[in-house]
Amino acid sequence: MRSSMPAPDRPTVALVSLGCPKNLVDSERMLANLALAGFIVTDEPDGADLAVVNTCAFINLARQESDAFLDDLEALKRAGRLGRIVVAGCMAQRYGRRLLERHPGVDAIAGLAERDALADVCRAALARSKRAATVVRVGGHAAAPPDDRVRLRLTPRHYAYLRISEGCDNRCAYCTIPEIRGPLRSKPPRQVLAEAEELVADGARELVLVGQDTTAYGRDLGGETLAGLLARLRREAGADWIRLLYAHPASFSDDVIAELARGLPLVPYVDLPLQHADDAVLRSMGRRVTRAQVEALIARLRHAVPGLAIRTSFIVGYPGETDAAFEGLLEFIGKVRFDHVGVFVYSREDGTRAADLPDQVPEGLRRRRWDRLMRLADRLGCEAAGRRVGEVLQVRVDGPAHGHKGFVAARHAGQAPEIDSVVLVAEGAAGPGNAMAKPGDEAAVRITGADGMDLVGEVAAQGAPPRGIEFGGRDQ
Repeated sequence: MRSSMPAPDRPTVALVSLGCPKNLVDSERMLANLALAGFIVTDEPDGADLAVVNTCAFINLARQESDAFLDDLEALKRAGRLGRIVVAGCMAQRYGRRLLERHPGVDAIAGLAERDALADVCRAALARSKRAATVVRVGGHAAAPPDDRVRLRLTPRHYAYLRISEGCDNRCAYCTIPEIRGPLRSKPPRQVLAEAEELVADGARELVLVGQDTTAYGRDLGGETLAGLLARLRREAGADWIRLLYAHPASFSDDVIAELARGLPLVPYVDLPLQHADDAVLRSMGRRVTRAQVEALIARLRHAVPGLAIRTSFIVGYPGETDAAFEGLLEFIGKVRFDHVGVFVYSREDGTRAADLPDQVPEGLRRRRWDRLMRLADRLGCEAAGRRVGEVLQVRVDGPAHGHKGFVAARHAGQAPEIDSVVLVAEGAAGPGNAMAKPGDEAAVRITGADGMDLVGEVAAQGAPPRGIEFGGRDQ
């Protein structure tokens, strides 16, 4: 069997990246480090000397996905078609050696602080004999935020994720992130700018800013702020589009709104996870805002940034969520009409304050509430898409449109990669001087219809007057 064979001089390694864009940034650094250390990178674990899984452990559903991948890899290993297995990332950090209770076939476990030493961990795993103890390198959190320069990117070349901070200080009652990722550590502006310039030089025209809480940026640096960083990125990064994700409503300052109002390269888009709209639930969650404050923030944003697209997310079934609180959430969503909505079923996480609260909502009721909210969000999203027909939008192609043969998936400025709806354009469609075929291609597209929440369009004639050309529409 492969697992008993000596490691080759240049072993092959396959990496599976799970979870959020922050994890993806880590995976891109891992791949670059492995390649520079002499490993041959492959996208297929079957037949590889080693497989690395960069895991997610945020909620139970994410852990189930990670467990399923590890189950499959252990089956490959038992069949002699995979040499060694390394678990990295958030599950490794949170559970350490306890992972072996479910996954005895794992050869090494590497915590978050071991990201840049992953090649050493992998070589130790390859050298491990059958009877030797599993390699476990899980320690505390690094004092400094990670340096994400030199990445083997997994996104299409024209966009990239730019992490501006690591960790979180919010301590929301339901969340394990501070335990897993540690306290807030903001990158100094010069480091963020250096990473941005490297990504742009590598072909990225869109930078998507990520962190556990981007609006907290700079609190630990003394005098630095997100607004100041955005101003520097606007002047110095050289990107066409800069997009802000993971903004906390309690710390969304007027200075940041003013930066968004200045226009491109900051796109008129913000990801604003709200989690709920009932004051009692928000207070229990530790969100530090009320519904009235959230509504006032959204009003200020929409007044300052015409055509602003807002993505948000909600948690249903949180402990103590009454029928009235849930109905109020539905009413809130119908009133505000967000551009993009994500919904999570509350996950009871060991070690969080919410796990010990009374009035836990039964799982069946949580699921039913999720279904009702999703149906409302889908209906509002489809209605909003229908109202875009006739507009001309500037879009960029991300790649083939899965499930839509003959079409490419493109995005306008009001759509974030991987999580939002898309603009479907016929592959190879051409207007005078415009072709839409490969990732990064750009053109003005006239919206001719809608497919659910996705828009359908055709390349507009050159010189067609743009209406809403850089904006993700709003419904009020």
